[in-house]
Amino acid sequence: MDYSNIFYVLASVLFILGIKKLSHPKTARNGNFLAALGMLVAIVSTLVAYDKIDFQMIIVGMIIGTIIGALFAQKVEMTQMPQMVAIFNGFGGSASALVAAAEFLNSGDISTFTLSTIMISIFVGTLTFTGSFIAFGKLQGFISGQPIVFSGQQVFNALLAIALIGLGIYSVQTPSEMNYFYGVILVSAILGITLTIPIGGADMPVVISLLNSYSGIAAAATGFVLMNNSLIISGALVGASGLILTNIMCKGMNRSLANVIFGAVGLEQESGGDNSEKQVTIKSYSTEEAAMIFDAAEKVIVVPGYGLAVAQAQHAVREVAEFLEKKGKQVLYAIHPVAGRMPGHMNVLLAEANIPYEQLKDLDEINPEFEDCDVALVLGANDVVNPAARHDTSSPIFGMPILDVDKSRTVIINKRTMNTGFAGIQNELFGYDNSIMVFGDAKDMLQQLLKDLKEL
Repeated sequence: MDYSNIFYVLASVLFILGIKKLSHPKTARNGNFLAALGMLVAIVSTLVAYDKIDFQMIIVGMIIGTIIGALFAQKVEMTQMPQMVAIFNGFGGSASALVAAAEFLNSGDISTFTLSTIMISIFVGTLTFTGSFIAFGKLQGFISGQPIVFSGQQVFNALLAIALIGLGIYSVQTPSEMNYFYGVILVSAILGITLTIPIGGADMPVVISLLNSYSGIAAAATGFVLMNNSLIISGALVGASGLILTNIMCKGMNRSLANVIFGAVGLEQESGGDNSEKQVTIKSYSTEEAAMIFDAAEKVIVVPGYGLAVAQAQHAVREVAEFLEKKGKQVLYAIHPVAGRMPGHMNVLLAEANIPYEQLKDLDEINPEFEDCDVALVLGANDVVNPAARHDTSSPIFGMPILDVDKSRTVIINKRTMNTGFAGIQNELFGYDNSIMVFGDAKDMLQQLLKDLKEL
């Protein structure tokens, strides 16, 4: 009796439970463990089911993978987590493409259905690989975070897509003609680059979610190639959850997926005059002055952003919050769905500092709280708190739901510099009458703020 399908069902149940628990920071750690356990069950079941396997090579691969994974876990900082996710998406896509390609090259008589799924797996997997590494380059700074566009780009992409369809059809009809097969790989790789490179840094959270979905689709297609039920199910789950998350991210920015891919948010405006007219007058305060404002406040809302992640200031902000709470003040955290550089970036960051989950409030839940908030402390956030999104129809972020920090009595903004955010536009909040700036590294500023608070 073949028991592999029974274990595949068990693995699938663990995958589903894992995804369910990943939906909340409080249960995410257990969810990750369940999903990993499910993958272990699926891998062991597959190895046992197939007797023609070189286990020595499998063990060598596991050892190499374990060493690489352990090094990444120890060395990669939270600020580099989006880059790592992008790389993992790329590796997942390339693994699916390589397995499908091996099946194409090693098999003799292949059915039309299998050939079709091979082409789909190679196309999606290769596109995911090159696209993910372009996203990695943009996040890491190797490639400009601004959209890179050229005249006729969309027409060029359309021609590539038509060529890909044609090459795929010919590859299925005449699998012995290897040039068509190589053409599919080449055009897929180019398409992954040309589809990702015009997308600006403001949309990187959406791009990462979408590429994650692509890697799942590629895996599911490869599952059909190998007729492996576990791979089909796990790939479908990753693909579907990635698409759902992408949709959530798009709603968080009040934009369609097509607008993200083709809208080029973050493209620098050619008109320099407009930028000069929007210069704002800021009020710069010291941490000592900010401490006196906090001392008089009763309700404080912390708004974390990428600047907090860069400074690794999550523990420092928790210490400040705990001190304020001991003095009887209420402290909450406002989490925007696209704050940071990947979905859930701020949730993961604050959970690392053991900040109570009950204090983490999403956009819809926290926005009504700003109207009776004494101090909103903005730590490195930019576009997600820019009031221009509400009224400036010429702004690239117009219509994007934002955190209503400007409705607080006082807004204290911490930034290292006056540089713009990912959208490449100035934040008009900085010039509001109720806004003050405290410049400096977020961690250093918070540590000094805590000292000043204790001295009051």
